[in-house]
Amino acid sequence: MSERLSWSAAWTIARRDLSARFKGLRLLLVCLFLGVGALAAIGTLTGAIERELASRGRTILGGDIELSVWQRSPTAAEQAAFARAGTASTGLRMQAMATAGDLAAPVELKAVDDRWPLVGRLTLTDGRKVGAPAPGSAWIAPGAAERLGVAPGGTINVGGRPLRVAGIVADEPDRLGEGFTLGPVVITAAGFPAESGLTSPGAMYRSKTRIALPAAANPVEVGEAIKRQFPSAGLDLRTRDKASPGAERFVTRMGDFLVLVGLAALVIAGIGIGGGVSSYLEARRGSIATLKVLGATSGDIARIYLMQIGAAALVGSAAGLVGGVLVTPLLDVALGSLLPVAPGFVLDPLALAKATLYGLLVALIFAAPPLLAARRFPAMALMRARVSPLASRWRDAALPVGLGMAAIAGLALATASQKLVTLYFLAGSVALLGLLALLGWAIRRTARRLPRPERPLLRIALANLHRPGAQTGALVTALGFGLSAFVTLAAIQTSLDANIAARVPQRAPDYFVLDVPRDRADAFKATIAGEAPRADVRMVPSLRGAILAYGPADRMTRVADLPAIPDEAWPLRGERGLTYSDTVPEGNTVTAGAWWPVGYTGEPLVSIDEDLATALDLKIGDKLTIGLLGVERTARIASLRRIDWDSMGFNYVLVFSPNAIADAPHNLAATIDLPQGSDRGPLLRAMVRAFPSSSVIEIGGVLTQARELLSQVSLAILAAASVAVLAGIAVLLGAIAAARASRTYDNVILRVLGASRQQLLALQLAEYGLLATVLAGVALALGSGLAWLVVVQLFEFDWLPSWPHVLAVLGAGLVLVIGFALAASLPLLKAKPARALREL
Repeated sequence: MSERLSWSAAWTIARRDLSARFKGLRLLLVCLFLGVGALAAIGTLTGAIERELASRGRTILGGDIELSVWQRSPTAAEQAAFARAGTASTGLRMQAMATAGDLAAPVELKAVDDRWPLVGRLTLTDGRKVGAPAPGSAWIAPGAAERLGVAPGGTINVGGRPLRVAGIVADEPDRLGEGFTLGPVVITAAGFPAESGLTSPGAMYRSKTRIALPAAANPVEVGEAIKRQFPSAGLDLRTRDKASPGAERFVTRMGDFLVLVGLAALVIAGIGIGGGVSSYLEARRGSIATLKVLGATSGDIARIYLMQIGAAALVGSAAGLVGGVLVTPLLDVALGSLLPVAPGFVLDPLALAKATLYGLLVALIFAAPPLLAARRFPAMALMRARVSPLASRWRDAALPVGLGMAAIAGLALATASQKLVTLYFLAGSVALLGLLALLGWAIRRTARRLPRPERPLLRIALANLHRPGAQTGALVTALGFGLSAFVTLAAIQTSLDANIAARVPQRAPDYFVLDVPRDRADAFKATIAGEAPRADVRMVPSLRGAILAYGPADRMTRVADLPAIPDEAWPLRGERGLTYSDTVPEGNTVTAGAWWPVGYTGEPLVSIDEDLATALDLKIGDKLTIGLLGVERTARIASLRRIDWDSMGFNYVLVFSPNAIADAPHNLAATIDLPQGSDRGPLLRAMVRAFPSSSVIEIGGVLTQARELLSQVSLAILAAASVAVLAGIAVLLGAIAAARASRTYDNVILRVLGASRQQLLALQLAEYGLLATVLAGVALALGSGLAWLVVVQLFEFDWLPSWPHVLAVLGAGLVLVIGFALAASLPLLKAKPARALREL
């Protein structure tokens, strides 16, 4: 072999040496299967949902653009502008009460004109494709039919007027675009709400106009032009490419988190890949030395084993891709009710290619150091490696490892929507690897300097941590990642559970009631008192308006001029609830400024949420302009408030002095809190009879839906993050596999000297126990930090872990990790001394 081998000759040698079952490289296969499979499933699912949202955007929205406004219908001028832009369909949406005999149910009333739906068709359970119902009739959702006990041909009453049930809705084309609902839908003709008195001045409803544009028109440009034409109208714009912004934000954030989980699994598994490749090359140390003696160059060695490892990496990645695709139908079943997911298997070539690229890059990074070490050392050094371990030199692997890490970072940042969080994660991963490597070095150095224990087993266990060829660094990384994963999962789970408990309280008002006429407030209270004398009733004025401008009086910022609205400034998006009060609302605390006196008649004032003030850099004395029923009103900021958002009561970002907005048409909203065990049926029927135009919302069902939704999100996060735990276990097994040859040699020598298998097992337990004890504290800090990043920074929940639970999980993780380590070491104890010495 005096000449350099060709690639074909190198592949012939590599193929003959490579086991058909990839013996020795199975850990690499498992690690890549876990990491690539997770990324393939994540990328395929999120890509499919995003494509579905994009392709169905026009159907989801019900047109190319939607312009909506609260508490009024579009003016004649606005309607004319809509008509000039394209084909327009105007309707409204509001909460209402439906009755049938003695049964009553809160519903979402949706009134539509003859042009609805502009895109798609409404499908009924009997298979008919229909549009708007005829006057005096309605299409109703299955939930409404069930609650009211009616069937097609039956009659229900809404707002005190009868409606014939003309059909049961099977598929509503723009359902997802309507957002969160507080009851099943009842669809009527456009004129019904006005005829039944549901849209009297002050009523809480939302007019929506969908417009189908000419093919060449740009939806964003057309919509913004209409908004500029009516700057004080408070029009809220949505376009077909942002038909369901809430769903898109959820998919994007969940997708980013799951990609980070997949990357974490790959990074953790990469350490296992490095350990598995080291073990594989160690087992072939004699073959490598023989090839070099026969004249093989370092380049030949690199090509031969690079091909073997590359073939295994491709097989592992391909298996991961297949596994990821096979999992997606299960995810479709879990998320199909929440998001638009096409049923069956979904193939996303871009996502699969990206997952494969991630896997191969990680394999390159972690396989390069042991592969280059085998390439660098001469034959005699390899022959003596058992008694004179080879020294590693990081400079050899700096270039391939650096290029691989740069490629992973570039790919992750280029495809992430939250680049800052992704950058933090990547920096944290590098820092974590560096910290664990430094910790491994510190443990070896400390173990070398400690006094030698008198007990032989402890003395040998301590020596094993720092002797030449010790796998302390790999074990520290494996145990550190494994225990950190347990802490991370426990902290995330308990924080999410605590957030569910805190944000969705067990006890809340039994009913919210909208559109209580101001002039009948006393009659409303009397109706409640007649059916539930001990009920607690709270009533507040209720209006809707949009923030149009804010800031110092001489340089106010117009919301329409902002290039983008920050997440923290969410009240700037569209119209929000407004109220006025002579006193500080219940559950609110003034943190700056002062409240106006009762009966105040001076300059219009407003009190705002302190978080909004921070987001917009607002100070006491600044001005705020709102659009209320198409009219601009400006007030001076008199105070900042801290709001108890968890109270489930009336919480308003903006509270005005009465003289600022009380003259606008409006109604009252009320909460009703009943004593425990009260019969709710008679009260609900009494309210519907006495106030048919008011809308009653039962809070119990809303809370149940919220808890179920948050619980599903929590379960999805934990299921995805469990991949990282499996990868951590694979890392541990890889570290043990890498040390197997040297451990076999040590165990055989100790057996020859008279050590029993029980003593060898106790030696392993002492070594792993020492490492695990030291690493438990490190894992607690690292795992908690990662969980905090996920809970607080990515999902914007409160940091509420249960530390007793986290510590209990850490303890269980210690037992489990040490158990895996000992179980993986058992084959070493069965080695027969005579046979092992002949092989060594």
